[in-house]
Amino acid sequence: MGDQRVSRQLDLNGRRYWILSEPQGPEWKATVVELIDRDGDFQEPIGIEARAETRGAADEAAERKLRRLLKTPPV
Repeated sequence: MGDQRVSRQLDLNGRRYWILSEPQGPEWKATVVELIDRDGDFQEPIGIEARAETRGAADEAAERKLRRLLKTPPV
């Protein structure tokens, strides 16, 4: 089946984050990591996770949690 992980980058408050999504059975699981260096070689897990029926919904839920944590207004 292969690696089905998908990522999306966000730039918030001068920092870069990736939302990493992967299928988990019938759902998608999205987690958030902060990119520590410019190349993305070093990442720090943020401790945010979200699950939903679709990848988009899981990504959006993870982004909302990150924005609440950072006190950043929604898009």
